[in-house]
Amino acid sequence: MNQSDLLFLVLFLITLTTLVVFVVQFVRSRRRGGGEDDGRAGWWEGPWDDDDRRR
Repeated sequence: MNQSDLLFLVLFLITLTTLVVFVVQFVRSRRRGGGEDDGRAGWWEGPWDDDDRRR
C-alpha cells in the first residue's frame, strides 16, 4: 500500500463519515418534526429564530 492508496482511503472514510452524519441528522429532525407549530424547526434552527415569533 503506497501513499496514494492511503490518501484515497482516508478521503473515502472522511466522505463516508460525513455522509452518514448528515443522513442521521436528517432522519432525526424529520422524526422529531411532528410536534413543532410551524414545521420549520430542525437541527439547523438557532435561537435567533425566536425573535420573529415574538412580533
